Amino acid sequence: MASKSEIYEECFKEIARRIKGLNLQDRMRLICEILKEKIPYYFWVGFYFPKGEFLELGPSMGPPACNRIAATGVCGRAAKERRAIIVPDVSVFPGHITCDPRSKSEIALPVFDSRDNIIAILDVDSEELESFDETDREWLERILHDAFSES
Repeated sequence: MASKSEIYEECFKEIARRIKGLNLQDRMRLICEILKEKIPYYFWVGFYFPKGEFLELGPSMGPPACNRIAATGVCGRAAKERRAIIVPDVSVFPGHITCDPRSKSEIALPVFDSRDNIIAILDVDSEELESFDETDREWLERILHDAFSES
């Protein structure tokens, strides 16, 4: 069985190969599709767009999600602190917004454009506790930087 890093490396290469020439929404759709398909512990993956005090759902893969959430949960903190937030157990995260009760752990990362502006938040949920770690963070940051730094 492939290691977490090997799976992410495969995802990174496929995304890099297929993303050229795509607009922002299509890039996000492609990233969601590849990550959801290739990474077994991904229950839901999607992007949220900052809209004032709220975040609005963009491209995603998985079960239905909240279309609009307050910028107070995991995604909101990632946006406010401009860094990845890893939550091993969402039930103990203050302000966690439950879109699907099956979600047990989460990682959220800001997506930056070439001018260092946050253009979206990547959010990933797992049905298992403690699914995400520094390996996830490092690879997702690399994927996002490669895909959006030219935007």
